Amino acid sequence: MRYDEAWRSVIERRASRGELVRVRRGQYTGPASSDGGVARQREQRVLALVAATAATLRTAYCFSHETAALLHGLWVYRLAEEVHVSQGWKPKVRRGSGSPVHRHPVDLPAKDRTVVPAGLPVSTLERTMVDCARWLPGERALVVADSAFRAGADRRVAEAVLAEAAGKPGVRQARRIVELADARSESVGETRLRWLLDAAGLEPPDLAVAVDTWRGTVWIDLGWPGLAVGIEFDGTVKYSGGEYGDPRERLLAEKRRHDALTEAGWTLLHVTWEDLADPDRLVARIRRALAEAARRQVAR
Repeated sequence: MRYDEAWRSVIERRASRGELVRVRRGQYTGPASSDGGVARQREQRVLALVAATAATLRTAYCFSHETAALLHGLWVYRLAEEVHVSQGWKPKVRRGSGSPVHRHPVDLPAKDRTVVPAGLPVSTLERTMVDCARWLPGERALVVADSAFRAGADRRVAEAVLAEAAGKPGVRQARRIVELADARSESVGETRLRWLLDAAGLEPPDLAVAVDTWRGTVWIDLGWPGLAVGIEFDGTVKYSGGEYGDPRERLLAEKRRHDALTEAGWTLLHVTWEDLADPDRLVARIRRALAEAARRQVAR
């Protein structure tokens, strides 16, 4: 809601009770929902900033970078509480002004602009992917890129956007991000794991690996078929109740699946979010499994 002097005391009272949250000068919104955890609450706060920004801008603009990714419904990891706007001119905004709006003086061509169902102007999936790949740290950029391809981004169009950006900051990293990005990645955790493996210099694993077992075809999240080593990324909800079914049945099914893969000669590693917090130990585990598999092949 917009600030109104006539309602000053009411607004201040509701804000003091936490019923309203100030997102920009003269702009208020309701508090973020407690559902969905910290990451979801952060997304809601950013979306409130987006709405406030859209209500106040009077010149041509386009939401871009991570903001466009969020509006497209893409995965975002460690989302910053700021709004990215691309405009064809550089506004006079003082550094350190505390504004949550990051303005990029770029006039996006029509082919790089679109509109999301909410009616807001945003950069296209491909332009958003490349902008994030140039701007964000690699891990966060790959999360957006994987998700963009899952959402239908065209690789050839993304490569064309990259070619147009030749010589600009961040393009070298962006090329690597687009090269690594894969629509078959099924979660943020899986994408983060792939980035970690690439940073460690390991051979990139295949995604969605099909393995023939006595139980039929079993799919593994990531793997090296030549060495029969696979990795499953286990999210925290995998064995929880609710929509995911009876936890005990899920565990039994996973055990039967693991047994079938082992009997088929595969080494299967399970990786969790907690494991990603200690990348050195995790990489050492994976290197050891790959080395042991290579030794077994030589011994044969």
